[in-house]
Amino acid sequence: MLPNGTAYRASIEVSDSTRYDFTEAGLLGGATPLKVSDIQVTGNCTPSCQVKLATPSVFDNRMAVTFAEGNYTISYMAPLRNNKLEGAFDAPYQVKVSLPEEFDVRNPLLAGLSFGANVTRNPDNSTTVRWDKATSFDLRFYDQEREELLYLFGNFFIIIAIVLLMPHLLTMRKKG
Repeated sequence: MLPNGTAYRASIEVSDSTRYDFTEAGLLGGATPLKVSDIQVTGNCTPSCQVKLATPSVFDNRMAVTFAEGNYTISYMAPLRNNKLEGAFDAPYQVKVSLPEEFDVRNPLLAGLSFGANVTRNPDNSTTVRWDKATSFDLRFYDQEREELLYLFGNFFIIIAIVLLMPHLLTMRKKG
């Protein structure tokens, strides 16, 4: 993920494949086209793989890359929206997301992680989130400003609660 949180770089390993479609999970869980850039394909054709970029058309709006059958690693850049990253796969994958030190996922009131996530805080203050054998994953992260805003709101809420409860507590004490 880029330090400013606007895009991410993904690397996908495919086996015995001739095509990879760039998609993301849609509102109802189905695959929707994903706009990507900086596509790189490496594999058993290194140093240079013969690939063809299939651009969206009237009949097929998916962006895809095609190549000779084999095992490849496909890397690309894609935009992030609303501090959320999610993915769905046809087969189980190991997913590893590295968040720069500016972002975190440890506060459950601000972050969201799909089932099976393993969160590790690294010595350089970056965070690694990993899923093993995942067919889908969902990650919502936050920055320091949002966490400070949550604490400010929480303190404000507690002060309001004390002010509203104080007259009630004082009248109960006088009666007793």
